[in-house]
Amino acid sequence: MDYRTPMARVAGLGSAKDGVEHWWGQRVSAVALVVLTPLALFPLASAIGAGLDAVRATYGDPFNALVMILFLAVTFRHLQYGLQVVIEDYVHHKPARTALMLGNTGFCAAVGLAGVFGVAKIAFGA
Repeated sequence: MDYRTPMARVAGLGSAKDGVEHWWGQRVSAVALVVLTPLALFPLASAIGAGLDAVRATYGDPFNALVMILFLAVTFRHLQYGLQVVIEDYVHHKPARTALMLGNTGFCAAVGLAGVFGVAKIAFGA
């Protein structure tokens, strides 16, 4: 049974077929952040204000470094999902929406990769 209006059928309007994937990605990243946030922030809180040697010792531990890298990757992917929804819902001018979507993806990727690189550099002692 087709619930579309006759005009929608003629215009070929229907599902874009990517909403469910986006919805699940946002929910999975949110659940992952519930687990990763305390695991990432407790070592970070202990290293704040303790000096460079304490930070190197904290993130020299492979578990802490891996958790922080996962935390950064999931956080910026979740941010990218959320900002994408806001842009799609509230920016109606197509060129502006396209530019903002590219900027959103580029910003989240660049800042996330910079954070991952920083933690990896500390973890590997470079």
